[in-house]
Amino acid sequence: MKPCKAEIVRIGLFLLFLLATVPAYCQRGTFDLNVGQTRDQFSNIPVTTSPLIDVNGEVTVKKPNPKKGGPSIVAGGEIRVPIDTNNHAKELAVYGGVAFVIHNNLSIGVDAEVRKIYMPAAVLDNQTFVRNNMELLQLPVVIKYKFGPERRVFLEARGEPEFTPHFKTVPLDTPGLPNPGLDHGYTVRGTVGYNFGQWWYVKASFETRYFRFLETAGNPSGLYNWKSNFATGGIGVRF
Repeated sequence: MKPCKAEIVRIGLFLLFLLATVPAYCQRGTFDLNVGQTRDQFSNIPVTTSPLIDVNGEVTVKKPNPKKGGPSIVAGGEIRVPIDTNNHAKELAVYGGVAFVIHNNLSIGVDAEVRKIYMPAAVLDNQTFVRNNMELLQLPVVIKYKFGPERRVFLEARGEPEFTPHFKTVPLDTPGLPNPGLDHGYTVRGTVGYNFGQWWYVKASFETRYFRFLETAGNPSGLYNWKSNFATGGIGVRF
């Protein structure tokens, strides 16, 4: 089994583990399947698009004490797979964090997330260069708000600056690139959804992300510079 496929299987099993092991005292858990499109541009290479599948799972591991208060503790993961993997990145992520309920409708949380991005190769002057895969430590801030009849409508805003990635060399018999230095980067995502009673919900998300790396030998012609937008819609279950 190829390393990427093995990791996708491991993250998939982790999400299923979340579904199967939610203790009775947990507040809620969610699992959703989404489809949509990603739009990516590396350097000045023409923009490419691809359909993609995005799977998410999250559980509340511990609820706050009803008398003393405090944050909820959450854990989750994500699998993002484009149909065209020659021009678009596959991604896997796991995270854990805390969420503070400001009042019944609003919560603010901070997660510690580890994300692995399998970068597509680049072609420059008819020569193929293999971009090294990136492993990121991310600290997203997540704001959730519920409103409407029975608070069925929900909004979620998520954003974080990007820190210097850890690069993993791709073992292929093609010219590789040295690791580039990060100039700056960010990710911002917005989600809107609606809960149908106790079990089911629908949601739509849009995310924009940007990485800019220093102009060095590790980033010739800006081949690592990356702007991506993705939009998805899907259905999920609450348990």
